[in-house]
Amino acid sequence: MKSLKKQRRIQVVVVALIALTISTALIGYALRDGINFFRAPSEILSEPPTPNEVFRIGGLVEEGSIIRGEGETIRFLVTDGGASVPVMFNGVLPDLFTENEGMVGTGRYVNGIFEATEILAKHDETYMPAEVIDALKAQGVYRVPNNE
Repeated sequence: MKSLKKQRRIQVVVVALIALTISTALIGYALRDGINFFRAPSEILSEPPTPNEVFRIGGLVEEGSIIRGEGETIRFLVTDGGASVPVMFNGVLPDLFTENEGMVGTGRYVNGIFEATEILAKHDETYMPAEVIDALKAQGVYRVPNNE
């Protein structure tokens, strides 16, 4: 009788470990596309990512670089002061998207162009994402807003 109970306990523990392993693997698989790493333009040019890697780029929209194409296609350059990366976006830009202001885009780097699927702009006059500030400070071009 005791060996039967011991055998059942071992079976329950083994099944629980298998279920835990499978659930962990499924969660990791589901989240693999939801994790986007941030990169500054200098990092992208020094170590180009693979064309199928989705990541976030951030920096300042370079002055005089916004080119509106046919339809909703917009091209512009994002800079961190050390390097500039061309960006192509097909869609409607946020209202606060302007030159010399911070932005963050999500997408892929294909053939030397960042193809953005989403563009985020600052939501007020003083906001800039922390990753963008860090990248600009690393290049020595971060300018402190007047009210800080």
